[in-house]
Amino acid sequence: MDILNLIFLFVAAFIAGGVNAVAGGGTIFSFSALSFSFPMVNANATNAAALWPGSLSSAYAYRKELSANKRLFVILLVPTMLGALAGAVLLVNTSESVFRRLVPFLVLFALFLFAFKDQMMQVVRQGKAIPIVNGEPVLSPLAYVWGVCFQFCIALYGGYFGAGMGILSLSSFGLMGLRDIHKMNALKNPLVVFINLLATFYFLADGKVIIPMAILMGIGALIGGYVAARLSKRISQSALRTFVIVMGLCVTAWLFYRSIPFWQ
Repeated sequence: MDILNLIFLFVAAFIAGGVNAVAGGGTIFSFSALSFSFPMVNANATNAAALWPGSLSSAYAYRKELSANKRLFVILLVPTMLGALAGAVLLVNTSESVFRRLVPFLVLFALFLFAFKDQMMQVVRQGKAIPIVNGEPVLSPLAYVWGVCFQFCIALYGGYFGAGMGILSLSSFGLMGLRDIHKMNALKNPLVVFINLLATFYFLADGKVIIPMAILMGIGALIGGYVAARLSKRISQSALRTFVIVMGLCVTAWLFYRSIPFWQ
């Protein structure tokens, strides 16, 4: 691969890391950049391997807030691990032609989640909050059943593709009755780390990860996330949101165009 392609991938990862740190939705950029040069299944696996360190740093930043939901975290960890492995297995057993047909719809779904995440969270917050005893939420049996089942589905989606799973997780926690966004993020971030990490290990074992590209883009994403976090107060959220949506629609249109030969 020539130097221009390497620079292109590094810059895409830098942008993805920065966007993820400030607003979310950056996975669309890094995955699409990889799909220019590599088969889409390999691009998706490599993208997961490249971006999980950024999730780890976010999880560490919220480590104190996680103590309020540690019991719920342990309960949700089992369906998270099972779902992530199931999604990874499903991906490596999906043919390139089939995955290429699915990708435009997956990216469009992720873009929809990003575009309407505020409205989704607003609807969720209108529900009745659950009581807090000794600093921990008191969930009903039905809430636990919902949380376990939906967390498995989120993890399966995350192991298979992943873009937008953080928004799905927050919505699920909100439907369970949680309301404190910081504690919800503290619960979401380590679960996302487990999803990406387990999927990455499986992809590595199956030889789907292009390791040099994962390392290069991982460095770019970490630098981009750090820079964006430092400049977050100067970045217009509305402008960034518009940028992600517009670019995401362009990427989706290109992915649909690439998929046309497979529909004929």
